[in-house]
Amino acid sequence: MGISRPQKSSNGIPTRWVYLFCIASFFLGVLVVNRFWDFPDPAKIDEEASSVKKDQLTADHPTVNCEKQETAVQAGDILSRVSQTHDVIMTLDKTISSLEMQLASARAAKVINEDGSPMVTKSGTEHLKERPKVFFVMGIMTAFSSRKRRDSIRETWMPKGEELKKLETEKGIIIRFVIGHSASPGGVLDRAIEAEDDQHKDFLRLNHVEGYHELSSKTQIYFSTAVAKWDADFYIKVDDDVHINLGMVGSTLARHRSKPRVYMGCMKSGPVLAQTGVKYHEPEYWKFGEEGNKYFRHATGQIYAISKDLATYISVNRHMLHRYANEDVSLGSWFIGLDVEHIDDRSLCCGTAPDCEWKAQAGNPCAASFDWSCSGICKSVERMEEVHQRCGEGEGAIWHTSF
Repeated sequence: MGISRPQKSSNGIPTRWVYLFCIASFFLGVLVVNRFWDFPDPAKIDEEASSVKKDQLTADHPTVNCEKQETAVQAGDILSRVSQTHDVIMTLDKTISSLEMQLASARAAKVINEDGSPMVTKSGTEHLKERPKVFFVMGIMTAFSSRKRRDSIRETWMPKGEELKKLETEKGIIIRFVIGHSASPGGVLDRAIEAEDDQHKDFLRLNHVEGYHELSSKTQIYFSTAVAKWDADFYIKVDDDVHINLGMVGSTLARHRSKPRVYMGCMKSGPVLAQTGVKYHEPEYWKFGEEGNKYFRHATGQIYAISKDLATYISVNRHMLHRYANEDVSLGSWFIGLDVEHIDDRSLCCGTAPDCEWKAQAGNPCAASFDWSCSGICKSVERMEEVHQRCGEGEGAIWHTSF
């Protein structure tokens, strides 16, 4: 008795292989459906399995009309369906990611409300969906003793009064001086800030006790509070002795608006200072390896920006994110294990004149300017007006820039 050869389809693929591929695709489809929706009825599974078994048995007998089956099942059609299934899975994955981010934002807002961090709301029933949608939030870190610094900024690159409101409504740009409260809430320091805020309406108050060695904590609380109050594409931290060109900052951020996880600034990796008594001493230097090692790449602390996903991540996980002695190192450490794009943009760390002037003449205008020797503009109160005149982009630049 001769051995029968396996039947083949019109395109040369053995019919049994086609059926096995169909069976595998069927069960893959069942797994995908189970992953995202409800489990199927067991009785239906038994019925389908029985049907598949019958198809297998039928394929083993020469009495089957193979030509009809070959016409119905084509390899190209199968591959097309597999491709369609892949597209559906990718769409579902994006939808789930979006829902997860919305859930994380909701949790962040809930935690901040419970902790008592000021949300500046008119009622205790404000929901996440009511957050204003804006382009970016810029928080200017300041201290109780920095009134003159704040005034120098108000008189130069930061709009004030009705212009500040117009910036929010027309450009979606929020700018606030960021400060917590004193160790004695309600004291003379807090009352002075309240009076200043009544005059200018440009503060974001945090549930945080001010102190030089608490900058990492302050930064963390700032991002958490800003995320709960505004639904922004980007959140920026800047020091109160830095000159900013708002139009250039907006144009720079707009180029990366479609990216999900962006960490932008002037990236560096300075030495880990183990010696006690020196500025920027790192008490946990031993975590970074042998003496003389450098930090991982992170943005310099004068100014940096992060996208919404990263700000939300900080807000949700703030109670377990470790804080190092230096605030910029702390922020960089929070993103080390994440899928984050580090963008090293040198327009965010220009020097003051003549450096900013040379770059502008070369077609590379600066977004931010300061003196490296002072970690900010040296004697910023006295020099901010001069720096603004020589490094500024022009008074109307922000209003004529499209984002």
